[in-house]
Order: sequence, then C-alpha cells, then structure tokens
Amino acid sequence: MRVLVIGSGGREHALCWAIAASPLCDALFCAPGNPGIAEEATCVPVAATDIEGILALARRERVDFVVVGPEAPLVAGLVDRLEAADIRAFGPTEAAAALEGSKGFTKDFCAKYGIPTAAYGRFRDAAEAKAFVRRRGAPIVVKADGLAAGKGVTVATSVAQAEAAIDEAMVAQRFGAAGAEVVVEEFLAGEEASFFALIDGTHALPLATAQDHKRVGDGDTGPNTGGMGAYSPAPCLTPALEREVMDRIILPTIKGMAAEGRPFKGVLYAGLMLTREGPQLIEYNVRFGDPECQALMPRLMSDLLPALLAARDGVLDGFDLRWYPDSSVAIVLAAKGYPDEPVKGTEISGLAEATGGDPAVKIFHAGTKRVDGRLVADGGRVLNVVAWDKELAAARDKAYAVIDRIEWPGGFCRRDIGWRVVPPRQR
Repeated sequence: MRVLVIGSGGREHALCWAIAASPLCDALFCAPGNPGIAEEATCVPVAATDIEGILALARRERVDFVVVGPEAPLVAGLVDRLEAADIRAFGPTEAAAALEGSKGFTKDFCAKYGIPTAAYGRFRDAAEAKAFVRRRGAPIVVKADGLAAGKGVTVATSVAQAEAAIDEAMVAQRFGAAGAEVVVEEFLAGEEASFFALIDGTHALPLATAQDHKRVGDGDTGPNTGGMGAYSPAPCLTPALEREVMDRIILPTIKGMAAEGRPFKGVLYAGLMLTREGPQLIEYNVRFGDPECQALMPRLMSDLLPALLAARDGVLDGFDLRWYPDSSVAIVLAAKGYPDEPVKGTEISGLAEATGGDPAVKIFHAGTKRVDGRLVADGGRVLNVVAWDKELAAARDKAYAVIDRIEWPGGFCRRDIGWRVVPPRQR
C-alpha cells in the first residue's frame, strides 16, 4: 500500500515509525512532516489543514490510505473530502469530530446519553459565565469551547482566576473563535488517565493504557499544556476499571453517535478523572493523544496498519492487538517560554550521540526544522525522548540519561514524569 500520514508533530512521527515497519506499506508519505519524520517517510510541504493540497497530493502519489494525525483537519472535514474522492482515510468525519471540536457539544451529548461527566454550564456571554462561577465557587474549570491546542483549559483555584480565564477567552479572544463560547464545569478530584480505543462505527477495540502529564511544571504545577510526558501502561487503570470505562463511557458514546447520525470511526481518546464515584469523562479527543501515542507505539507488538484499516472498513469485531509487556515513557523537551511564547530558532545537536545506539530508545521530533543544515526548534513541544524497559523506573532513568546528553540550552523538561508510579530521582 501507498500510505500518507497527515501532520508534523511527535504523534505523527510515532505513527510513521510504526507504519513504516508494516510489510503492507510499500511507500510512505507525510504532509508536511518534520526532519525526524523524513527518516521514515517522504515529507511533502503541504500543510495539514490544506485540504485541497492534500487531495492533490494523494491523487498525484496514487495514495491508497490516508492516516490523519491532528485534530484541526479532522474537525475541518478532511476525511469527508478524501472519502468523497474515493481515497480511504482513517479518522472521523467532520460531524463525528465534534466530540473534540466543541466541548459544549460533548457535554450536552454526555447529558443526553447518561455518560458520567462533571456538572457544567455553556456560555456565550462573559457576565453570565462569571455569575455561574460566583454561584458555584472555586475550585472550578473554565474551557474554551473549540480547539485551542491543549491550552484552552484553566483549572481555577479561585473565583478571580476563573473570571480572568473567562475574560482571556471571551474578551481578549486569546483563542480566537474557539473561545467565543466557554464551558464552565465543576472541579473533579482524583487521578487522571488516558483511555484509547479504535472505533469502526459499531465496535470498539481498547488499546493499551497510558497516563499523561498536562501541567508544565514538576509536581503538576503551572499552566496546562498539550502534554509534557506520558507513560504506558498506567497501573491506575485496572482491568475492572477498563471494563467500567468501556461499559459506561466508550460503548454508550459509540451507540449515541450512531443514533445522532454521526457514526464514529477512528481512534477515540477519553480523558478520564478517576474519582471516588468512579471514572468520569473530562474530555474526548478524536485522534491519538500526544504524547501518549509516542509512549504506546513502541509497546505495540502487532502491525498497526491492518488495525487502522479495519477501523475504517468497519471490521474491528473479532480483531485483536498484542502488546509487549514492557513499560515505556515519553518525555517532552519543550522550548523555553512554552506554553506561552516558546523561543524558536535555537539550535539542537547531539541527538545521535545521545541515544548511544540503544535499540530501546527513540527520539521523536515534534517541533523541529532544518536551517542551513542545522536542526533548530520550531515550536513549543520540540522533541519526545522515548525509552522502554521491563520496569518503568528503568525506562524513565534511561530516557532522562538521553536527555542529559542532548545539547540544547534552549530547552527544558519536567523531571518527574511517571511520578505517580515511580518517585522522581533526587538530582
């Protein structure tokens, strides 16, 4: 098969790395890709949101199957356009992608179909949103309704902080149209976890478990980010809890979306809060998580490509995936200033030497480019250092040893990824 992956981040690098290993893949392209992805695929400078450009590329290269990585082209209807052109694609339609494209839609959907989630209100008027906050008190959560690259959520510890977040989204318009409406919801206490399942419109195939680290600083401090690191498996998601998540959240969502005339195909990410009352849905993503995907792909023993095809073709029933028992960790190296104003253009070197040729280490590129032959930072989250071993502690230590050998003064990382399972090392 001739396969095209859409995107340019660490998630897409991990997907290209896995797909390139498939005996079914004869040729692999990525649009637009990055310098790391160029080691796995032919990168073509077409933006992930350039739907017409992607269609032209797919036709020109006689692409058999397109795998859409990021959320923006899914919400914009890329899969609909590809399928209309008789090009098979992995990912939800525009109508189904509303599960991520609108937090308000998801909250109303959960209320309609009895899916456990936090109590909430939807607002298009800042004064009404603030009045709701004052009635509910703090802590409380403020979310921009639309896509905000993982930065549109504020967990406010005071009423004043929540009101400032409302102003930031609705008055200052930090997130553009995505913040024209906000969702304000109750604060849920507990442990967060990431649950992924491949969906074919009717059936669900759970993937391995993972846990993300959203806050920028050690000890889960500072603002939310797109994710500073992840590990897999996540011991907090026991087999009993996995069954409960499937029965109470994933399967009702599949049935509800079909009933709404929005059948879901692709990968569904459920961001969960494991509360005393049981698992509750924080949010849905309609694509692989980033950086969870980078932690999951090295653990996948099975061929990824047939699984993605089965989800698209509606034949997941009876399909199975095998996973290595090893633990993996993905640690994000971000540019200084992230998540606010990351400093771009700083040089990165020593990547090949840093890994030492270890076959259980992989550096996925997330926000890099080449300038006059030099590798430089070109985003907020720039590199993902991934390592795997029999025990999480060994994988974690291996990943941090690699990071310490990378020459990049312009970057930083959290030093406590996996802290809920393995205490941070004393440094």
